[in-house]
Amino acid sequence: MPTEPLGAALDRVRAMLLDPERLVRAVAAGRRRGHTVPWRRAELRYVDLKTGRALQVTTYDEAQAHTRNSAVGSDAAGAVDELLELPFGNWHVDTLDEVVQLRVTKKGEAQVHTKPREAGSDAEVAVRREHDRAKPRLLPVDDPVLRAVGIADHRGQIKPSRQSKYRQVDEFLRILEPAVDDAVETGRVPRPTPTRPLRVVDLGCGNAYLTFAAVSYLATVRGFPLQMVGVDVRPQARQRNTELAASLGWDRQLTFVQSSIEAATVPDPPDVVLSLHACDTATDEALARAVRWEAPVILAAPCCHHDIQTQLSQAEVPDPYAMITRHGILRERFADVLTDALRASILRQHGYRVEAIQFVGSEHTPRNVLLRAIRTGAVSGSNVAEEYATMVEQWGVRPALASMLET
Repeated sequence: MPTEPLGAALDRVRAMLLDPERLVRAVAAGRRRGHTVPWRRAELRYVDLKTGRALQVTTYDEAQAHTRNSAVGSDAAGAVDELLELPFGNWHVDTLDEVVQLRVTKKGEAQVHTKPREAGSDAEVAVRREHDRAKPRLLPVDDPVLRAVGIADHRGQIKPSRQSKYRQVDEFLRILEPAVDDAVETGRVPRPTPTRPLRVVDLGCGNAYLTFAAVSYLATVRGFPLQMVGVDVRPQARQRNTELAASLGWDRQLTFVQSSIEAATVPDPPDVVLSLHACDTATDEALARAVRWEAPVILAAPCCHHDIQTQLSQAEVPDPYAMITRHGILRERFADVLTDALRASILRQHGYRVEAIQFVGSEHTPRNVLLRAIRTGAVSGSNVAEEYATMVEQWGVRPALASMLET
């Protein structure tokens, strides 16, 4: 995709953000290479207050959301300029006329994709200006799949004990949505058609509540022709999930196979590979399969990290870091960070752009890191391999993913 100067592209985004009649919603997320941002995400929309229309900016840190309303005019312009000055890596802007996606490249230039609103879209509904309305969920609470997987009750209400699961489903879909859209718009994945559907594989799917949620969102909400396969080693998981897919009428677009991740076969190389909370080196097996498939999009939320943790307990720790590994709980948390950092580096060396992002809030689960990898095919710089080699040598560890990709 061609690039253009970032300043000019952001000026166009600014004009759209400051149009209180046409803006539906805008989202800023990610960060530019070599920079940090104070928020993991910022959302903008206009609301009607008693005092008049205002730009509502909601920013999300690691723990909570912060909302600020700025009156249309100079106050709103100031709020927009503050956000545009931050080194966000991506902007997604919906207006009544068009959808604009801006991504900042490694060189600090802008890749911009613009498409017109589809006829009959729900933009007019989405632009409602009510203040303090409930946050829209990508899957409504009465979606049949939520009842099927036990998150909602028979009345279509989220069960009190499953609120965190519902939140996890929503956050996962909010990560999946832009990843798929970007892959399609940039041509990394062909635009889904009945003869060439979007191909998704979930490795280590377990009870598959996120698998089912992905099918409902991608196929029903978004209308993508879809071919999805769930893989799990347990025969009872395959039987349960297959019966559930049939009860939802999805047995043609969603299939389940009983297999180890390493031995799993799928009809066609996937466009998107998911691995959500696969234990320990099962995540590495999933990443290795995805790399061998050259999957354009990988979303992996690791679970436990016993492999590197065990190696750290047996290795000679470099000075002065023994104070970290001396205590079991600190060694465990450091192993989590080190494992995922090494995984990200290995993926970069195999032609992927990688981000480690928060999946859900830590109040819902401590396993809340997700690796989002987009295949670019670009050769990583020598510094990436050098940093990786230095890290594994100093800590005396051997990542399972590295061993798997050497075979």
